[in-house]
Amino acid sequence: MFFNRPTNTLYLLSLLLIGMGCQPHASYEFPFQNPELTLETRVDDLVSRMTLEEKVSQMVNEAPAIEHLGIPEYNWWNEGLHGVARAGLATVFPQAIGLGATWDERHMLKVATAISDEARAKHHNFVSRGKRNLYQGLTLWSPNINIFRDPRWGRGQETYGEDPYLTGKMAVQFVRGLQGDDPTYLKTVATVKHFAVHNGPEPERHVFNTQSNYRDLWETYLPQFEMAIRQGKAYSAMCAYNRYNDEACCGSSTLMTDILRNEIGFDGYIVSDCGAIEDIFKHHQLVATPEEAAALAVKTGCDLNCGLGEAIFPYLVQAVEKGLIDENTIDTSVKRLFMARFKLGMFDPEEKVPFAQIPYSVVDSKVHQALADETARKSMVLLKNEQQTLPLSKDLKKVAVIGPNANQWLMLLGNYNGVPSAPVTPWAGIQQKLPNASVTFAQGCELAEGMPMFYTIPGENLNSLKASFYNNRTLQGDPLYSESWDMLDANWNDRAPREDMDDDNFGVRWEGQLSPSVSGFYQLGFIGTMNTQLYLNDSLVAKTSYHFRDEYGDPRLRKSDQIWLEAEQSYDLKLEAGDSYADATVQLVWAAPKPNLKAEALKAAQDAEVVILCMGLTPRMEGEEMDIQIEGFRGGDRTTLELPQTQKDLIRSIEKLGKPTVLILLNGSALAINWENENIPAILEAWYPGQSTGTAIADILFGDYNPAGRLPVTFYKSADDLPPFEDYNMAGHTYRYFQGDPLYPFGYGLSYTSFEYGDLTVSEGNTTDQAVSVLVKVTNTGKVAGEEVVQVYLSNLSTQLPTPAHSLQGFERVSLEPGESKFIRFVLPPAAFRVIDDQNQKVVLPGEYQLSVGGGQPGVTLQTSNILSKTINLQ
Repeated sequence: MFFNRPTNTLYLLSLLLIGMGCQPHASYEFPFQNPELTLETRVDDLVSRMTLEEKVSQMVNEAPAIEHLGIPEYNWWNEGLHGVARAGLATVFPQAIGLGATWDERHMLKVATAISDEARAKHHNFVSRGKRNLYQGLTLWSPNINIFRDPRWGRGQETYGEDPYLTGKMAVQFVRGLQGDDPTYLKTVATVKHFAVHNGPEPERHVFNTQSNYRDLWETYLPQFEMAIRQGKAYSAMCAYNRYNDEACCGSSTLMTDILRNEIGFDGYIVSDCGAIEDIFKHHQLVATPEEAAALAVKTGCDLNCGLGEAIFPYLVQAVEKGLIDENTIDTSVKRLFMARFKLGMFDPEEKVPFAQIPYSVVDSKVHQALADETARKSMVLLKNEQQTLPLSKDLKKVAVIGPNANQWLMLLGNYNGVPSAPVTPWAGIQQKLPNASVTFAQGCELAEGMPMFYTIPGENLNSLKASFYNNRTLQGDPLYSESWDMLDANWNDRAPREDMDDDNFGVRWEGQLSPSVSGFYQLGFIGTMNTQLYLNDSLVAKTSYHFRDEYGDPRLRKSDQIWLEAEQSYDLKLEAGDSYADATVQLVWAAPKPNLKAEALKAAQDAEVVILCMGLTPRMEGEEMDIQIEGFRGGDRTTLELPQTQKDLIRSIEKLGKPTVLILLNGSALAINWENENIPAILEAWYPGQSTGTAIADILFGDYNPAGRLPVTFYKSADDLPPFEDYNMAGHTYRYFQGDPLYPFGYGLSYTSFEYGDLTVSEGNTTDQAVSVLVKVTNTGKVAGEEVVQVYLSNLSTQLPTPAHSLQGFERVSLEPGESKFIRFVLPPAAFRVIDDQNQKVVLPGEYQLSVGGGQPGVTLQTSNILSKTINLQ
């Protein structure tokens, strides 16, 4: 074998002599197994023992075992954007855009720590049972820190917003929480993505050539990556699908070598987005063959290939044979990958790895549930509260909760999410808050024309439903056992239905009759994570497909075309589901005829004292590269910023009734709700708040929590106010360069109390190489306790360079009792004043700067706080 060659024998002997003090250690077959040696020594030893084929085999996300070296298989792909995803039961926090809306660094660290606790606990539980499958590892492909450049981008919900400073500060804490604070071991690996200059359009992402100038690159698209890597020490980065200035991001020496490794100082490993290496030759057509694509990617800095279907890095063996790349370059990548695995403690005794002791009981623990509650509350932004409509009285006796987002658990979760144990919808949360009131639900309208809501098929419409359980995912042989079910809503999380079944390899077949109550057009489907097929009268009507172009969340909705069903007739129904990796959920749903949606909603509203409207979007509309055919949406992106017309019509009809009305928005991106802002007295932006949605909404509506979230994005009045979506130059994009009048500005948010700023002092005699010290007093001048987000902005008043109108350079979320004051200090480093000059140099220029401190952007009139400004002279 390779390690028996004479040169490697000498190398092994030297390692033994140096690492073991000339004393042989009988308990270690190879030096890389010895935890007393340095990580570099161990990694070098391990890689030296591998053949070229074995090295290349480790450079794909499904890395196989190398049995003669005792290296277990490992799947690099796991997700943790706002909770452990796609691995069964997990605490589901608000979607990333909601985390950004908290403007709370300390709290972000708590959330990320909880996520990494659950990831560690799940991983060791899986490994203890011989499981090393997809979504069971310790390398998390989160966070997404691309700038939410344009509200039409469907994946913007996965980001922390449109500002590089806010995104960077939140990302640093998220990375620290994921990776832990042990001096030796990483808790998990955080992956900052997508590097770089990537934020739509989704349908063209595999072919799109993103272009920007150097100034926009370093002032908008890169600062958050620099912060997450230099301050947060992120150990992994993911390169993007698109080209940037003609180079494929996953084959760009400019991005990955010159900038990421040499200038920023990144020393971890780089993973491709899934399928991005294939894009280099198939879609970008920069090279002609997979061998050339693989060689280009590795030579420019990409170490790990995630493939959708076929991975491309296995062609590296042929690439070496053809002289396209040398083995030493491959060694460098393989060493980076194994350094990560060693840092995670995968080759050390568990008793030496502190994070290996985290018990499985942390998953969905009471502590984490409470943290999810708190995070959801912190994320919500009060946009309007005319005449103190909120908080509502708990003495209300009749409340109507209306809207397509009022009572569907799936839409609460955003995308890249886990499955919570007990998600609370808005309707359920308000019911729990008002146990003695009549709280009526009415859907009122569909999400949009051609996009109906799906609900669990009631038991009265299912006859003789029999479930047969198999000990394999393909349902071969005789079932282990069978039982009768009333309805189909199953969630086994990361377990099997019975202890004697393999939780990664079991199947279930449900058979029975479907009996509709009314005649009409139906759509049948299922929400699930398993490999599932649905049959009606032996015809396949819906099936699982894991291609990104499906409508999906996690779990995902799969649905049939419209089917005419007759009332009181029975139709043979069969659903087959096989589990392949630790996430077993399936729910039989339908979109039944709903001819009286609006009439039912108007009646419920007419009978109520208060109407609560739950409107917005869902991940079925906005998200990652989807195939949807409805007006206003394209491939996961949006073409309009307005609510769908069906929702706008319902809101206007409800408003005409003259009832006190509150509008709750559940969405992942900005909405142009111009009419609603003029006519609805109270509006709350809730985002996709996770498992605690209804609890948090009710706490805010009824005064048990004072909202303090702030917008991490600009809410524009129209998409017509924006440059073309494909334009990556920052002029006209985000609050820093937008010259129009927004509906709601970045940093905006109201409170049930009020705050006053005073005593602003700024250090004097500052030079371009000194930090600037800022001190300000903030006082709660209202009657209730609350939190304020103190925001610091800078504007360059002297330069003729194209700098932002103003730019966020500091923030802190502070809690104050009524009448209480606190002094808040900020220290602005020289980098806060840095600009890119005409020679593309990063410089701090002397001159005048305006510094503004308060509850929002300078120039914005605030209802619940004020803004102070001072001029700074840098010498």
